[in-house]
Amino acid sequence: MTAMIYPIVKFGDLILERPTELVEMFDDELRKLIDDMFASMYAAHGIGLAANQIGISKRLAVMDPSFQEDPAQKLVLVNPEVIQTEGRVTQEEGCLSIPGIREKISRPRRVTVRAQDARGNWCEKTGEDLLARALMHEIDHLDGMLFIRHVSALKRDLIKRKIKKIKRNGQW
Repeated sequence: MTAMIYPIVKFGDLILERPTELVEMFDDELRKLIDDMFASMYAAHGIGLAANQIGISKRLAVMDPSFQEDPAQKLVLVNPEVIQTEGRVTQEEGCLSIPGIREKISRPRRVTVRAQDARGNWCEKTGEDLLARALMHEIDHLDGMLFIRHVSALKRDLIKRKIKKIKRNGQW
């Protein structure tokens, strides 16, 4: 069965601003959605994707910081929660739901999350640097928060104005 490529939901859609719903059914339908999410993420040239970014309000995210270079780095996070963070690092960050916008964001350098896999088994995953950033970014999505919430109100306002201009020009 071939994977379905979902369009990425863009900034302005309310599904991105609401916390997602817990996943309770660990069945073939969920595993198909996970496969579709990986395919959609790769098609959009991303390293992480939350279910609400394809219009589905489920507490589910996929990521691959290697972008198809190392299958062992593929991660599925169902109902994830952050259990520990260490350090801080500021780096440029972007988002598939806010194309063309990149900002310097401060995030933990090291993160440990607890999540379920596609079969409902609980596990812990610790990530550093890029993986830590990706984990926090995707969990923020699941909590209804976009990365631009981590910049100053002034900078956020400038970004929103830039997006409005892009939309007016029909490029969104």
